[in-house]
Amino acid sequence: MATTRNPIAATSQVTVLGLGEMGSAIAKTFVDRGYRTTVWNRTASKTAPLVKAGATAASTAAEAVAASPLVVLCLLDNAAVEEVLASVESAVAGHVLVNVTSGSAGQARANERWASEHGAGYIDGKAMGDPPYVGTPDIMFPFSGSRSAFDTHEPTLRELGGIAYHGEDAGLAAVEFMAQVAVAYELLIGYLHVLRLVRAEGVGVVEFAERVAGSVAMYPSLLTSMGKAVQSGEYAPDLGSLNVQAALMDGMIDHRESLGVEAVRMREVKELMDRRIADGHGDQGFSSLFELLAGSSRT
Repeated sequence: MATTRNPIAATSQVTVLGLGEMGSAIAKTFVDRGYRTTVWNRTASKTAPLVKAGATAASTAAEAVAASPLVVLCLLDNAAVEEVLASVESAVAGHVLVNVTSGSAGQARANERWASEHGAGYIDGKAMGDPPYVGTPDIMFPFSGSRSAFDTHEPTLRELGGIAYHGEDAGLAAVEFMAQVAVAYELLIGYLHVLRLVRAEGVGVVEFAERVAGSVAMYPSLLTSMGKAVQSGEYAPDLGSLNVQAALMDGMIDHRESLGVEAVRMREVKELMDRRIADGHGDQGFSSLFELLAGSSRT
């Protein structure tokens, strides 16, 4: 299928540093959308497919940075970012760096300080999706950092997929990314334990999975209401009161342990419920357990 080229983008210039699977997908998207794309990779042979597609390969990272006002870094980790930044420090003044390498909020803020000290704009970003989806709505890029730089280059960044700007604090995109990924892992490991339980009882896991997929339709409104409860500190009895919920937990724990299925998380939940009830909050809901997760003070 032919790619629709953007006539406005035809004269735009962008550099991509790092050509792993994600970096290559990003660079290919820019090439396909008509951007004059310069690429660099430590292993130079990785530039060949992109050069064949229409990109220009630079022999050094500094040369690649000098070629474009907008420079996208997509490297293995923050150690690689720091190493590349050290090699281009003489070339970055007046350019905007967009770093989509996975890393922490603290690392993003440190990179932003480095960029500012060297006269460059800085935007931190994270890729929430897989390389084949770059350039489509099925991948999301949260960004944070320089507002003026983001506003200037927003049309170019939108070529990559869905985007959202989270604020001038350069660490906020990493906070969003890490939190979203954490929710997925917490949910999915719990789900796998449940599948272990279901299979141990002789129930078909595929059929059960299909039923669960239908029941999760209730979760968006529940998640939103729990967020509002945590923000306000007013805990309605979501999922029922803790007094009622706690009465279910011993049975759930016994059921798991009788089948040799891990019950550590259920025991943790029961302990938190018991503590909250003992503190006189048995009429509140599951969201009120938040109060016990970070010590005695609310933030």
